[in-house]
Amino acid sequence: MRFATAAAPTAILAALFLTAAPALAQDGAEPAPAAAPAPAGEPTDAELAQFAAAMKTVSSVAASVQNGTPTEEQQAQMAAAVQNSGLAVERFNAISAAVSADPVLQARAAVAGAAPSAPGSVGAGVTDAEISQFAAAMAEISGVARALNGAQPNEEQQAQMAAAIQNSGLEIERFNAISAATAQDEQLQARIALAQARQGE
Repeated sequence: MRFATAAAPTAILAALFLTAAPALAQDGAEPAPAAAPAPAGEPTDAELAQFAAAMKTVSSVAASVQNGTPTEEQQAQMAAAVQNSGLAVERFNAISAAVSADPVLQARAAVAGAAPSAPGSVGAGVTDAEISQFAAAMAEISGVARALNGAQPNEEQQAQMAAAIQNSGLEIERFNAISAATAQDEQLQARIALAQARQGE
């Protein structure tokens, strides 16, 4: 859920790297022109994990960039973060652009970069099927919640929300347990956001 707010910085980072790409070419290789086509193909889960690892450092450095142009030291820090992740700069840029443009890919990257759910926690035990059911129930409940505008639900609205949960296939107690666990479980939040993004396709 949190990664969705990173779309704009990701696009900025891609632009930063595109301007820095010639300086990041490997020794002995000709610098690639900034307009060269990026490697094609949807990123794998492994690449998204590498991307997410690099983004932690790259985002931190990018936040300190002034006037929209990174210093040589900042470029070097970002390049090192990408290289340490195992991705080529061109592939990082391609993934960055794809993540910025695709909510599902953005959500997959968030899952790849999220800290794992604690062993034995509710989040660790939630199945992919339950995640989909929870996301489906939340989509219906959100509509009712928006209509409340902060007020307490009446009996009819409570019944609508309960029906949405039951129609999803989840027991209300399980829905409530998953809902409570999301507050402290980054991995669970990211998995739910991914399910919601896929349902919105």
